[in-house]
Amino acid sequence: MSSDKIRIVQFTDMHLYADTRRDLLGVPTEQSFLDTVQQARRERWPVDLVLATGDLVHDHEPATYQRLRTHLAALEVPVYCLPGNHDDAVLMREYLCGSTVQMSKVVDRGAWRIVLLDSTVPGSDGGHLAVTELALLEDQLSGAANRHVLVCLHHNPVPVGCPWLDPMMVDNAAEFFAVLARYPSVRAVLWGHVHQTYDHMRNNVRLLASPSTCIQFQPQSSGFALDEAPPGYRWLSLHDNGTIDTGVERLANYTATLDRQSGGY
Repeated sequence: MSSDKIRIVQFTDMHLYADTRRDLLGVPTEQSFLDTVQQARRERWPVDLVLATGDLVHDHEPATYQRLRTHLAALEVPVYCLPGNHDDAVLMREYLCGSTVQMSKVVDRGAWRIVLLDSTVPGSDGGHLAVTELALLEDQLSGAANRHVLVCLHHNPVPVGCPWLDPMMVDNAAEFFAVLARYPSVRAVLWGHVHQTYDHMRNNVRLLASPSTCIQFQPQSSGFALDEAPPGYRWLSLHDNGTIDTGVERLANYTATLDRQSGGY
């Protein structure tokens, strides 16, 4: 593995159930996740680490997190998890901490520091960065020395162009970006939640959202709408000079019968 870059795969919004036969709006989430992992291992391994950026389960069951830990541990690389609005952070800390599967807030690798923030609000689908999270961010950025920084969270800190979805973004994003603006070492912000891709620059910071390993939301939709795009994952190569190569890969030969009668999930 090359020493001048850090290779990462991101899986997000798996929405797993304790009952592995259950589907979400027509997509069997367990199988689509395992298929996505298998394809990523064919296409991208070896990697240095995996990021699992929230909505890991859908049913808040201990058994679901236990099985997810087994799946993630089988990757045989460090996996760093953060919660989404469908997760139970208490259960995550119980079942996703230990061995190679962790809920670390800060990861230092080579020329890079990765900061993982909790943007969840108990009982809400929307996002918010608590004072403690913003303080942690400031502290880790100020202490990053010469490292480049990748910041990860679950909720989108900018609108992605879906009027039904954007009200559930981080509601104090201005405070978040005010912190980032003080530190030119921040190279990118990475999230899940929106079940679609997003790749834009904002004040020299690359903003990245990634597809779910199950259902996809239709970009630019005014109301809740599913997209026919297959499940996928994001890969990233973080180079020592601060540049980032990244892309999204989707399941090949994928078919599913989506439940288009639903107005949400």
